[in-house]
Amino acid sequence: MDQTGQRWRLGPRGQVWFDRALVAAILVPVATFPFLLGTSWTVLGVLQAVPLLWRRTHPVAAFAAVAAASAVQPLFLDTPMWTQVAFPIATYSVARYAGTWSSLGALAVGFAGAVVATMVWINGYDGEVTPSTFAPYFVTIATIEVAAWALGTLGRTRQAYVDTLVERGERIAREAAQEVELAAQAERARIAREMHDVVAHGLSVIVVQADGARYAAQQQPELAVDTLERIAGTGREALDEMRRLLGLLRDGDTGTRPQPRLDDLALLIEDARGAGGDVRSSLPALGTEVAPGTALTAYRVVQEALSNVRKHAGPTATTLIDVQVLPGREVVVEVLDDGRGAAVADDGHGLGLVGMRERVLAHGGELETGPRPGGGYRVCARIPG
Repeated sequence: MDQTGQRWRLGPRGQVWFDRALVAAILVPVATFPFLLGTSWTVLGVLQAVPLLWRRTHPVAAFAAVAAASAVQPLFLDTPMWTQVAFPIATYSVARYAGTWSSLGALAVGFAGAVVATMVWINGYDGEVTPSTFAPYFVTIATIEVAAWALGTLGRTRQAYVDTLVERGERIAREAAQEVELAAQAERARIAREMHDVVAHGLSVIVVQADGARYAAQQQPELAVDTLERIAGTGREALDEMRRLLGLLRDGDTGTRPQPRLDDLALLIEDARGAGGDVRSSLPALGTEVAPGTALTAYRVVQEALSNVRKHAGPTATTLIDVQVLPGREVVVEVLDDGRGAAVADDGHGLGLVGMRERVLAHGGELETGPRPGGGYRVCARIPG
C-alpha cells in the first residue's frame, strides 16, 4: 500500500511485463541446462510455461494449453517437472479472470490431474500404489490446486465488489451533479425574479419622478432640480442592486449585501412617497424577526404592489399598506388603492403578479389579487413563517 492507503496495483503495461518475467523465471532451468534435461523436458517445459503469457486475456484457453501439455507429460516422463508450477498458476488465472463455471471446471481437471500425477510419480520412483503412498502425494497436489482456485475466486469476488462500489460512487456523483445543477437553475430563476422586481420598481419610480420633473420645470423650476436628484439616486440604487444580482451569476462572487428585511419596508414606502405617491402604512415594530425568506417575500410583494399602483392607479390614488406579523411568525401583507388600476386593460406583458404569486406559493402561502368594490385594487398575501 502507498502513503495514501491505496493498494498498489500494476497497470496494463506492468501486468504484461510481470507475466513475461513469470514465464522467464519458470523457464530458467530449461534455458540453463537444456543439454542435461533432454529434448522431452525442454519441449514440455516450454509448452507448459509459455501459455501463461495470455493467462489474463484468454484464461480458459491458456489453462487448456497448460493442461494439455501436462496431460501428455506421462507419455514421455514419469517424474515431476519444475515447469508444472504453471498448472496451479493457470488454475488461479481461470478462477480470477473467467467465470464461476469455468473455474469449477478447472478445479475438477486439477483433481483429475492430481490423481494421474500421483500414480505416475509413484510408479516412476519404483513404488507401489497403496493408500498410504497415494494419500500424501494426492493431498499435497490437491491442496495446491484448491489454494490456487480459492485465491483466484477471492480475487474475482473482491474485484466484482470493488467494481460495484465504483459504479455506485459514479452514480451517486452523477446524481449529486444533477442536484447541484437543478439547484443552480432554481437559483438563477430566483435571481431573475429578483432582477425583475428591482428593475420594475426602479423604472416605475424613475418614470413617475420624470413626469413630475417635467411639470415642475414649467411651474416651479427649483423643484425640478430636487426631482432630478431623486431620479439619479433611484437609478444608481437600481443599478447597484442589479449589479449585485448579476454578480451572483458569476463564479466566485457570492454577493455579500443582505437581503431586504421587514425593517426595510419603511425605506421602500418613503421612496414611494418621495416619488409623489400618497402612501399610508401600518408596519410591524422595528426589530420584529421573521424567517429571512418570509421577510424577503413580504418585501417583494409590497414592492411589486407599489410598482403596479404607480403604473395603473393614476397620480391621485391613495395607497394603504398594512403588514402584520401573526403568532407563529406568519406575515400578512395587504395593499389597497382607490385608483383606476382595476379598469386598465392588461397588455399581457407584465410579470409582476405572476412573479408575486410564485414567490408566495413557494413559501406555502396564499395570494389574493383583484378589483375592490367601488374601485381600486387589492393585493393580499399570507406568508407562513
